[in-house]
Amino acid sequence: MNLGLDTSSSGLAGAPPAQRVPRAGWRDPRLWVGAALVAVSVVAGARLLAASDDTVRVWAAGDDLAAGAPVTAADLEQHRVRFADGDDVGGYFRATEPPDGVLLRGVGAGELVPRSAVGAADQNGTVQVPLAVDPEQVPPSVGTGSVVDVYLLGGPVDGARDADAEPVLAGVSVVDAPAVEDSFVASGKRQLVLAVPEDDAHRFFGLVGAADSPTLTVVRRS
Repeated sequence: MNLGLDTSSSGLAGAPPAQRVPRAGWRDPRLWVGAALVAVSVVAGARLLAASDDTVRVWAAGDDLAAGAPVTAADLEQHRVRFADGDDVGGYFRATEPPDGVLLRGVGAGELVPRSAVGAADQNGTVQVPLAVDPEQVPPSVGTGSVVDVYLLGGPVDGARDADAEPVLAGVSVVDAPAVEDSFVASGKRQLVLAVPEDDAHRFFGLVGAADSPTLTVVRRS
């Protein structure tokens, strides 16, 4: 039965044919623009990361270092530090320029070595004084970099009482402290080398020379 429908005039007959979107070829300028943007982003990111690492390698004491001691590379270690003010790094030794001289003051383990703490030997104003001390008169913890007082017992010639004695050397730094077996094996004494102001050294030797039977006792401060 013919219902009178005309299929030739339906909406489907008039629809345009589907078209495929062409793929971008290597000659398409949009491809090159995208690649350039990616490359720029990578370079900018790398530079940003590099700029964010504003730390500087500087020298620090590997152990406690005493005033008057020469500074050598063996005594130091490199630390990477970020300074809040970039100009502050000028007060310290960069890893590219190790210190050369002697310490004008003690520097603790891990402490950055400031330029103001290093100078020529004639700037230090101290002399190195060797002591031979009975091991029981020295705390076992005394070592290079320790700060000590030295007491003279035995009574000076004038008969002053030891109980009233004050240290003959106060707050001096230990420059070297060999173990007993590395010091004076025959005498059994332990050697200490102290950095002592020159005037104090003269006074010290005068007091020791005036004592009847001098005995030195070392007290550690730090």
